[in-house]
Amino acid sequence: MKFSVFQVSRKGGREKNEDRMGYCYTRESGLFVLADGMGGHPEGEVAAQLALQTISALYQKEARPLVRDTTEFLSSALMAAHHQVIRYASEKGMLDTPRTTVVAVILQGTGATWVHCGDSRLYVVRDGELLTRTRDHSYLEQQNAGVIKLERLNRNILFTCLGSPSKPVFDIAGPVVLQQGDKLMLCSDGLWGSLTDAEIVRHMAANGVSEAVPEMVEHALRNGGQHGDNVTVLAMEWETPDAFESTHGVSTDSIMDGVFASTIQAGVLDTGVEDLDDAAIERSIAEINEAIRRSAAKKV
Repeated sequence: MKFSVFQVSRKGGREKNEDRMGYCYTRESGLFVLADGMGGHPEGEVAAQLALQTISALYQKEARPLVRDTTEFLSSALMAAHHQVIRYASEKGMLDTPRTTVVAVILQGTGATWVHCGDSRLYVVRDGELLTRTRDHSYLEQQNAGVIKLERLNRNILFTCLGSPSKPVFDIAGPVVLQQGDKLMLCSDGLWGSLTDAEIVRHMAANGVSEAVPEMVEHALRNGGQHGDNVTVLAMEWETPDAFESTHGVSTDSIMDGVFASTIQAGVLDTGVEDLDDAAIERSIAEINEAIRRSAAKKV
């Protein structure tokens, strides 16, 4: 497996950067993940880090060196990350839960399969054109897709995320068979909120990811101005074996079975990726909801 990869996260006009990203890979499989901790709730950066660490830990447990069922894995890993955030909030006795978006993609064989929850996006660019991108879990995107009709304001509000007391809604797509030069990009809303899809595709098509991503991020930061959002991007360009000799990408061919390479920091938080039973999860959610109800009652 061969690919070029570039990642960058830049602080915009926000007080802190709650975005997290990273990737890990084996000889025959790769996982790329990006999460954007949500403002308006406490410790968004913790939720984002928990999502990355949980999904990465489960991936490293499963990919030996392949993930047997990428769709099933992404579904269960996302829910495990959600449960870890809920458990963290319950153990801390928090009145509100940390929350985060997430988008993750697995490259395996010649295909890419991805999952997303919220408004962190994945773009696929082929031959200078947008092949596909994820659709945000926001009321605005649902309206634009013709799923619902809205008359009210604030249509860009998300209706799902990880860490919410309600079960997250997520979408899985793929596998999409990759071709030489295909570019995949995971990004936070700080990027696509300041650039149009056409601008993003134009940047991605013009150069390799190591040149295109920094230019695109700088453009987004300038457009966002002093009150702009943080901008985080993780992008890769797929290589085929016959074309790889002229590139400077990553080759996994030399990696021994059972060995992982990773840019995802581990050990900062005790993720405890063991499975939680449904009863424990429901107790945690009920405790949080009851604490919120009591707090609201005291203010009346």
